[in-house]
Amino acid sequence: MNTARTVGVWSLALAVAFLAGSAVEQWVPSARLDLATPTLTPPTGRVTIEVRNAGGVAGAARGATERLRSIGYDVVRFGNDDTFGLDSSVVVDRVGNLELAGAVAQALGIREVESRPDSTLFVDVTVRLGASWSPSGSREASDGRSGWLARLFGRLR
Repeated sequence: MNTARTVGVWSLALAVAFLAGSAVEQWVPSARLDLATPTLTPPTGRVTIEVRNAGGVAGAARGATERLRSIGYDVVRFGNDDTFGLDSSVVVDRVGNLELAGAVAQALGIREVESRPDSTLFVDVTVRLGASWSPSGSREASDGRSGWLARLFGRLR
């Protein structure tokens, strides 16, 4: 009985810590770039991109891949994300070049760009497509903030 109680207390403590961390992250600013108008500028040099369907819309990753390749980007991987449930799309810079990620975002009509460098992925940019993205290139309706559920799914990835 004592062991079960200890496990329960630790589980509760971890859950509270996780929720507190989620709440605090709302107020911590991150490197973001808000884009106003899309342009279809071909890349200068090789830009490697992975496209992930994080919204659960069938064919979204393929549609984005075709659009990026038609412009001249090198999409090296595309497919489903580890989790679905993301509503608004986000383009993630993986090499510390926010402007490069911004150009990819403009090509897809995505407003949100973040910088999270990660050299283990071997790509310059990761595109995480939310449920509101469509291959027609129309802008996503966004007020610049994603909901707590989208941030939770993004953190669990």
